[in-house]
Amino acid sequence: MMNIHNLSISFQGEYLFEDITFKLGNGDRIGLIGKNGAGKSTMLKILSKEMEPDSGQIAADKDMKIGFLKQDIDFVLGRTVLEEAYQAFTDIKELEAQMEAVNTQMAERTDYESEGYHQLMVDINDLQHQYEILGGYNYQGDTEKILQGLGFKREDFDKLTDTFSGGWRMRIELAKLLLQNNDILLLDEPTNHLDIESIIWLEGFLRNYPGAVVIVSHDKMFLDNVTNRTIEISLGRIYDYPKPYTKYLVLREELRTQQLASQKNQQKQIEQTEKLIEKFRAKASKATMAQSLIKKLDKIDRIEVDEDDNSVMTLNFPVSVTPGKVVIEAEGISKSYGDNQVLKDIDLLIERNTKTAFVGQNGQGKSTLAKIIVGDIKYNGHLKLGHNVQIGYFAQNQAEYLDGNKTVHDIMIDAANETNRSKVRDILGSFLFRGEEVDKYVRVLSGGERNRLALAKLMLQPFNVLVMDEPTNHLDIKSKNVLKEALKRFEGTLILVSHDRDFLQGLTHTVYEFKDHKIKEYLGDIDYYLDQRKVESLREVEKRTVVKETPKVKTQRSYEDQKKIKSLNNKLSNVESKINDLEREIKAIDLSLEANYEEVTSKSNFFEEYKKKKSDLQDYMEKWEAIQLEIEQFNAVKI
Repeated sequence: MMNIHNLSISFQGEYLFEDITFKLGNGDRIGLIGKNGAGKSTMLKILSKEMEPDSGQIAADKDMKIGFLKQDIDFVLGRTVLEEAYQAFTDIKELEAQMEAVNTQMAERTDYESEGYHQLMVDINDLQHQYEILGGYNYQGDTEKILQGLGFKREDFDKLTDTFSGGWRMRIELAKLLLQNNDILLLDEPTNHLDIESIIWLEGFLRNYPGAVVIVSHDKMFLDNVTNRTIEISLGRIYDYPKPYTKYLVLREELRTQQLASQKNQQKQIEQTEKLIEKFRAKASKATMAQSLIKKLDKIDRIEVDEDDNSVMTLNFPVSVTPGKVVIEAEGISKSYGDNQVLKDIDLLIERNTKTAFVGQNGQGKSTLAKIIVGDIKYNGHLKLGHNVQIGYFAQNQAEYLDGNKTVHDIMIDAANETNRSKVRDILGSFLFRGEEVDKYVRVLSGGERNRLALAKLMLQPFNVLVMDEPTNHLDIKSKNVLKEALKRFEGTLILVSHDRDFLQGLTHTVYEFKDHKIKEYLGDIDYYLDQRKVESLREVEKRTVVKETPKVKTQRSYEDQKKIKSLNNKLSNVESKINDLEREIKAIDLSLEANYEEVTSKSNFFEEYKKKKSDLQDYMEKWEAIQLEIEQFNAVKI
């Protein structure tokens, strides 16, 4: 499909990557990973032919279609959501115009037996055939389906795109790419502006995508659920493995261990040979043998160990005085933006040292409630902070508020006080700003570097309640892991707005879902919440399938219909049996983990088997819902 050979590109005399070679094949789902600044986005720009490499070749078919989702897009305003999404179908729209023109001519003519009229009939048949091949009869339904999968409601379709935030506009751009049937999809951080429900939907879509997909993402769970291959860019080289991210890490570590062992053995042999050479050189009778050993030594292919960029930031949040037991008490909180009601009569109680996640679709009020808690915006209702509460706040676009005309060091000095001003360089060093990097202007920093600087700035003021709104945006996977571990160690109260399931996993004790102006509490972590949401979704489907009986009207099914419904019911019964078995097995494992965690987890492949059972359960639940929906639709048609 696409061959990349000896590709190199440099900036300011330093190679970002040099002489790298790989192939893209049909069905490839590639996770392109690496630290911030490693060259991932640059690689996508080169593959999309938006940027030229310094050297190397990219061979691909001339008619190959490539779709590229960039982090920054130029958006045309003045169209509705649906009109903008339909921009994906320029070929279909051109055919529609041609068909309309031919139909108009045919309607105006009455010379039905003429050669000219006959040619119009041939033309309209050809156009209709092309229209069908391009999916012209399905594109409107496909568009609505994909927009809804990405979180839009039907009532949004006729709204102007001008009224939506940049994140929602990015979803429209993603929808257009998914609708275009590109041979290769290049996606740069596609989950950054998505909520959990939309991410899960996108995972399913990409797993079944007919072409090749290359994804730059720092969402580990998303990569594991979608990709079948990982390419890491590190220190100018690439490491290419036919495995998703987590399995790639294991394989790469195993390879490094083998390389180190082989290198050690080889070095031992080399040292022994060098000793013999020195020994034989001292004797004239052994000079020929010494020369032979030297030639042998020169021919040895030295074993190299893959270099690894292990530089990561270090992070420990400062904690101030101990607050009272109740740190936040909210009652009847409501908030509207003009006519748009976001929150209505919200009650919330947060106690000391709890860790809480805010989740839900974008626009449901997660960030709004976070801003209310920290005192950034006005609201209706009552909010009371507990005794001695001191709040630290990391806003969703915190990095954007940094003054681009100041240096990294200036930003920190301005925020510091007399007691910690002398520690500014040490704090910056722990966030990987060292040497001349502290004198860089903020405007030249990458998104990840700005995020690190914003986190470093947070270290200057102690707090006992930390509110963080999407702190992982633009952070690479290693940095996210460091942040997660620091938050686990944090001895204060945490409120976390995030759509990153892997980041939330095992981090929070309580989840609040924001939906329809309200919040709903789930006493568990993100896995518990997602499991409960599946159960609730299944119950909603069950309610929809209940058909009210009409007292006097009966419809006799045909034999074929009876066979069809019987087959569907049998399938449903089998799937329900599998679900029950898996739920029992998972519950038994959970109980054994509570009783004896170390013994249970020490068994070989325990975590892989446990994860597979949960994955199988999710698959069977999706099958159950699909069959139940098919039964519902069948009954609706046949009544």
